[in-house]
Amino acid sequence: MNYHDISFSGAALKALGSGALWWPDQALLCVSDLHLGKSERVARRGGQSLPPYETRDTLTRLGEDLAFANARQVVCLGDSFDDLAAADAMPDDERLWITRLQAGRRWIWIEGNHDPGPVEFGGTHLQDLTLGPLTFRHIAQTGTHGEISGHYHPKASVQTRGRRVTRPAFLFDDRRMIMPAYGTYTGGLHARDAALADLMQPGTFAVLTGPQPLRVPMPMPGREPTA
Repeated sequence: MNYHDISFSGAALKALGSGALWWPDQALLCVSDLHLGKSERVARRGGQSLPPYETRDTLTRLGEDLAFANARQVVCLGDSFDDLAAADAMPDDERLWITRLQAGRRWIWIEGNHDPGPVEFGGTHLQDLTLGPLTFRHIAQTGTHGEISGHYHPKASVQTRGRRVTRPAFLFDDRRMIMPAYGTYTGGLHARDAALADLMQPGTFAVLTGPQPLRVPMPMPGREPTA
């Protein structure tokens, strides 16, 4: 498993190439924006018919990360389900899959804007969670330190070996970290977008996900970093 080490708010973290965040000292794995059941929600609302396999793919990757990290705590950072009806419509075999992943672990569902209320799965449902120097919530808030959030699905680009590579990315400065979306059917907002640029301080870094996680200065409007 490939990862990039990040020292953040006094915590030694590892940004995994999958888009999960591993905190070894707490045996904690954090993932954001799983959007389980998205294909069902899109079809239900009359959208394009998508192959209904994204939940299985997402849960397969999550299981691999949990095994790698030997995680005893799991924080799902909001928008774990594409909406509450998608959670209710989840097939029994996928519900059982989640139950197996939860077994023996402290499992925290942070409320997101897509899943604002409790869902009928095991674990604890919270608006946010503070653990040591870190606070986990779905949407970034102003005036916070040690905050880890999701919601924006950040991605970043880099010029490497003469070609442009764009991947989901972690963004972090000395106050906050914004996680990439973990779900299979999730798009992304480029780090150069004003919604993200306005949240982050000068000196922000992006860690692009993938087989070889890559740390670069946060892309600024009009230019991209070179690796």
